[in-house]
Amino acid sequence: MKFTPLGLALLATVAALARETPVEPAPELRIDSAEKDGTVEYDGKSGTANKGVVVRYGDSTLRAQKVTLDRDNQSVFAEGDVTIEHPDRQGHQQLWRGESVHYNYATKSIEAAVFRVGQPPFFASGQQLKAGKNRAQQVAVNAIITTDDLADPGYRIRAKRLVFIPGKVMTAEEAVLYVGDIPVMYFPSYSRSLERHPNFWTLTPGYRSLYGPFALTGYHYFWNTNIETVLNLDWRQKRGVGVGPEINYDLGAAGKGTAEFYYTRDDASGVDANGKPLPSNRYRTTFTHELEPWEGFSAKAVVREQSDPLVVHDFFEHEFRQDTQPKSFFEASQFWDNFTLDALAQPQINDFFRTVERLPDVKLTGLRQQVWDTPVYYETESSMAYLRYRDGLLGSGISTNFAALRADTYHQLILPQTFFGWLNVTPRAGGRYTYYGDPDGGPVPGGAHDRWVFNTGAEISFKAARVWPGIRNETFDITGIRHIIEPSINYAYVPQPNVVPSQLPQFDQELPSHRLLPLEFPDYNSIDSVDSQNTLRLGLRNKIQTKRSDLVENVVNWAVYTDWRLRPRPGQTTFPDLYSDLDFSPRNWVTFNSQLRYNINARDWTEANHRLTLLPNDTWNWTLGHRYLKDDPTPGGYGPGNNLISSSLYYKINEDWGFRFSHYFEARDGVLEEQYYTIYRDLRSWTAALTLRLRDNRTSTSDWAVVLTFQLKAFPRFGLGKDTDRADWLLGR
Repeated sequence: MKFTPLGLALLATVAALARETPVEPAPELRIDSAEKDGTVEYDGKSGTANKGVVVRYGDSTLRAQKVTLDRDNQSVFAEGDVTIEHPDRQGHQQLWRGESVHYNYATKSIEAAVFRVGQPPFFASGQQLKAGKNRAQQVAVNAIITTDDLADPGYRIRAKRLVFIPGKVMTAEEAVLYVGDIPVMYFPSYSRSLERHPNFWTLTPGYRSLYGPFALTGYHYFWNTNIETVLNLDWRQKRGVGVGPEINYDLGAAGKGTAEFYYTRDDASGVDANGKPLPSNRYRTTFTHELEPWEGFSAKAVVREQSDPLVVHDFFEHEFRQDTQPKSFFEASQFWDNFTLDALAQPQINDFFRTVERLPDVKLTGLRQQVWDTPVYYETESSMAYLRYRDGLLGSGISTNFAALRADTYHQLILPQTFFGWLNVTPRAGGRYTYYGDPDGGPVPGGAHDRWVFNTGAEISFKAARVWPGIRNETFDITGIRHIIEPSINYAYVPQPNVVPSQLPQFDQELPSHRLLPLEFPDYNSIDSVDSQNTLRLGLRNKIQTKRSDLVENVVNWAVYTDWRLRPRPGQTTFPDLYSDLDFSPRNWVTFNSQLRYNINARDWTEANHRLTLLPNDTWNWTLGHRYLKDDPTPGGYGPGNNLISSSLYYKINEDWGFRFSHYFEARDGVLEEQYYTIYRDLRSWTAALTLRLRDNRTSTSDWAVVLTFQLKAFPRFGLGKDTDRADWLLGR
């Protein structure tokens, strides 16, 4: 049998043994003072610690004035303003309060005489609580439960005995429903699911200049805990009626997913980017399914079909902002200790979107691993794919489309070394072989190609630190200072390949990026653009750290870096832009983020991104941002730039009312591009938001909308804080 170099390399890569997964050690029990600079008074004989202590074990934290430890039974008896915080079985954080609590920190079982517990959206209090192992079942007497997150709830259920299975069901005996202080109904026995109600309506009414008056409705039905269906029925005065079903399912080991179909008869569909009329019958189909049938294996299928390129833009704005050209694909991955095997199939479902079809693309990756007992490490990446480039609406037809078979294998050896106990030197050497079949169409010459690439280089770095433990500053919340400085040099050398990129079909080509691309393989993954390189990457990172609330936090984290091209390729300069990434936290409620890009050759700024966030309390917060991007009219460049100033201010007037104002101002032409004004109203079990959005489109009629949204606190439609950066969530679909 005859083996090609690629086949031999693949066989050598696959030959590896799996290692046993190490057993994780038990968490450490820690006892600290509750005071920032305090000490713990601990009596080893009685196991008692008092004067305010914090007990930590794994993901559980207990605070109390006094604790008595029983290490044999792994339990704590806590007294005086006791709080226990730990996640439940679903991973949601749970907070318990009481005056005296017996807590087993290993099994997380609880016994308390008087208690309060908060696990949004449910809040309870009562007497004689017993919560078994991992709190799978909780029993209390003379208990009260409500979903109102207020000290004086608008409604509550008082029960003589309450059995509570978190996330599943609540059963109350001799229960009375109170609205305010008025008893409304008596139940000898009352049971309620703590999951979503099996059926309910959602309604989002509003007005938008593009729609006219509109109402977006959905009927939700939960067949069981694993299947939810939704029937959407929408009306837009200017655009017509839209309808479509959704299903969300969880089949356990067989996987989980969603299926959606939406259709509308659009009475004002308009034209696309090329001036072609859009159809009146418009639809969108979405299907996702993912599963993990055994450990180490995962698979996911996504299908997104549209009637035209703008149906999501017109009717699902928040989805369009996340992904303007959604892809359809199937991917599967198998993970081992040192290797992963990935398969990706990506067809072009919508012929108006540019797509690189992968039919399929199979890749075997060998993670960095030690070669026997030597100091040498090895990593590899090999793939084989049949690829087809389809240009979509932006192309000029068949002449721009092309296809070819590509097989690629890469192997590298690394020798990490430490000299003098502080200098890290990591030399590397690798080789790549790529086979290209005879391309079908496209601008490059026909014929198959064998490309060989050699690379070498080394990364040199060290870390120096100094500590000033006596520095204190209340203004900047400083308790001691540690300064860490880490300079680095990464050298990469790649001689010119025997076949240059201009002679190869460009499927995975180098795309414009606002940040420096990876310098070394295999992190640099634009396989078809691999070319000669003789470059030094120079970097300097500074960190200033302090202690805040018993945690080490970065006050300053600043990295500056650029490249020095010792032998620039045609079209390149000796030095590209100089980059700066800065995170500054003068207080734990103040953060400032900065990304700068300076053109060394032209001596001007190419890009600047700044963001200041103030979160002093739960009453108000403010985010102020600035984004500057210089115009880049060169072929393949970024195009028109930006000089955008953004602001988002939230203020809670009281427990019932709050508001948020968000603005986006483009300073290049003095246009206030978008304005959001939202008023929030707490309706105890419900919340409501009235949003006014104005958008200046410059080239067409301005778009404005007024939308009213409701959601149950217990089962919110939008996650907490979703509207902070994505105010369009409040505009409906």
